[in-house]
Amino acid sequence: MTVYLDHAATTPMLPAALAEYTRALATVGNPSSIHSAGQAARMLLETGREQVARSLGADAVEVVFTSGGTESVNLGIKGLWWARQREAARPRIVVPAGEHHATVDTVEWLVAHEGAVVSEVPLDALGRLDLNALEAALADASDVALVTFLWANNEVGTIQPVADVVRIAHAAGVPVHCDAVSAYGQVPVDVHDVDGSGDGPDATSVSAHKIGGPVGIGALVLGRTTAVEPLVHGGGQQRQVRSGTQDAPAAAAFGVAATTPHRDVRDLRDAVIAGVLERVPTAELRGDPVDRLPGNAHFTFPGCEGDSLLFLLDATGVSVSTGSACQAGVPEASHVLMAMGLTEDQARGALRITLGHTTTAADVAAFLNAVPDAVARAGRAGMAGHVPSVGAR
Repeated sequence: MTVYLDHAATTPMLPAALAEYTRALATVGNPSSIHSAGQAARMLLETGREQVARSLGADAVEVVFTSGGTESVNLGIKGLWWARQREAARPRIVVPAGEHHATVDTVEWLVAHEGAVVSEVPLDALGRLDLNALEAALADASDVALVTFLWANNEVGTIQPVADVVRIAHAAGVPVHCDAVSAYGQVPVDVHDVDGSGDGPDATSVSAHKIGGPVGIGALVLGRTTAVEPLVHGGGQQRQVRSGTQDAPAAAAFGVAATTPHRDVRDLRDAVIAGVLERVPTAELRGDPVDRLPGNAHFTFPGCEGDSLLFLLDATGVSVSTGSACQAGVPEASHVLMAMGLTEDQARGALRITLGHTTTAADVAAFLNAVPDAVARAGRAGMAGHVPSVGAR
């Protein structure tokens, strides 16, 4: 029996999305061509765009398809940063600690190659950004290019105060990019009206394969008046923001996944949390215990190496994640957990269990049955010798 509990990494395609993808792949035509074959492909493309837009409370023209979440984050952050330099030098990027590496690495690239300056906003012990620190960072926003942050933390699942972040940034006259890849399909994401505030991010990144669509397509939802510089040039097919022949079959499948009602797995997640804490009393739940993604359960296990736990569980047929980086085969502590105040050893003993539309009660039971022995064996093995690699965080 194979138990897949790593849906935050990628989730299986929904049957309806797979069927639409397979059907659409038989359509021949470039959606930019004006003949009938091209227009048939255009119909697939634009239907998918409209469906994705509807799922996000956006207008179809605001949906810019990309190759996935990472490109969407790059386009949102770099594009906004470059556009904001046109009128005045605004080198500063305000970004919370513990962001996804798509953001961390993009920002570091802008620092190294474009002279960007980072203002880091700390996280609290639950992984939530500090709003007072955000306000302080924007007290004088004359040199700030943008604020970028996660809608919900991809490792520990804590949902961020999105409406408050947008309100504070917009009051300072600063545009906002939000990485909603981990939140999309888990919680409501309305880019025009966050929590009834009547406002939303200027640019929002999402990805199809996190919600049961195909790998290789995502979107940057870009407000009608939001200006970004493109990453890719050569045709300007999408609002002069992204060039290249658009993938109509993937867009069609993305649209089906976006408009398929998503299963609520909160009860199964709660069973995972209760079961782990009962069977392994030393385990510690990380992230907000209530205001978290419905499919996320994240724990640290004192005295255990997260990678050891992962491999021991994998040997029993259970797939989970550590949620941390590993460079050149050397276990690295989660930068998210360390930003939350954990020590390096604590942060290295992490497991992320994420549930999705295929998860069953039997999957949860199999995982819970395997955990105690895995923890006992990993505890006996102890922590791996750690020699920081060059440039390790």
